[in-house]
Amino acid sequence: MPVLGMGTWHMAENPALRDSEIAAIREGLDLGLTLIDTAELYADGATETLVGEAIRGVDRDGLFIVSKVMPSHAGRSHMRKSCEASLKRLGVDHLDLYLLHWPGSVPLAETVACMESLRADGLIRQWGVSNFDVDDMEQLWRVPGGDACVANQVLYHLESRGAELALKPWMDAHNVAMMAYCPLAQGGRLAYGLMNDGTLGEIARRHHATPAQILLAWVMRDSRTVAIPKAGTPEHMRLNVEAAGIELTPSDLAALDRRFPAPSVKPPLDWL
Repeated sequence: MPVLGMGTWHMAENPALRDSEIAAIREGLDLGLTLIDTAELYADGATETLVGEAIRGVDRDGLFIVSKVMPSHAGRSHMRKSCEASLKRLGVDHLDLYLLHWPGSVPLAETVACMESLRADGLIRQWGVSNFDVDDMEQLWRVPGGDACVANQVLYHLESRGAELALKPWMDAHNVAMMAYCPLAQGGRLAYGLMNDGTLGEIARRHHATPAQILLAWVMRDSRTVAIPKAGTPEHMRLNVEAAGIELTPSDLAALDRRFPAPSVKPPLDWL
């Protein structure tokens, strides 16, 4: 799985932005990105339709497409219908990775069985989860077949580092990839404050980069955490791709640790 992909949360919500959003995805593809992350929940399926339009005519074998099923659809009565609907909107015959969007009320054993059925039938290649904390992952591992989970997508950025204390070490030990959504802390006062932070700005100047690029490079610093930032314009997409080439120095990382320290006590998993 590539360490940099294209997120699509909030795409297809504003018709006036549609052409730009499609152009951004196509720019990412032209620049060598192959991973596209989406979900049936996003814009009630319209985001998957937009992604399908953006990838039309692209070699399917060169793409890594991720989508998510809502917890209410993650049982025998609905998961296959959800998956097939996602495939139809995307215009593809299989997903490379299918995620349970967050923990729900359907028993995990039933969800795992449904995931394995979809995999056996070739509708998905692999499956994983999203917004699962350590106790959720341990519960999943107690379910027969639960250890087939290959990824957990969580909120992770410079001011949301709680996953580092227990969750990421558990996932590393069990060979579960961490996918970071909202790696730029998009939206509202938090993102505004980060982008205007003095320490972050100084590091950005040294690398001839933007603060957002440093945020993204920081998430990908171990070359294992998968970042899926959204870009709504081709220019924004180009900046994201360039961030993958930024190598933060030990002094950069130490300065960021001092300015944005990880919590000393494990907090509940932060998620949106």
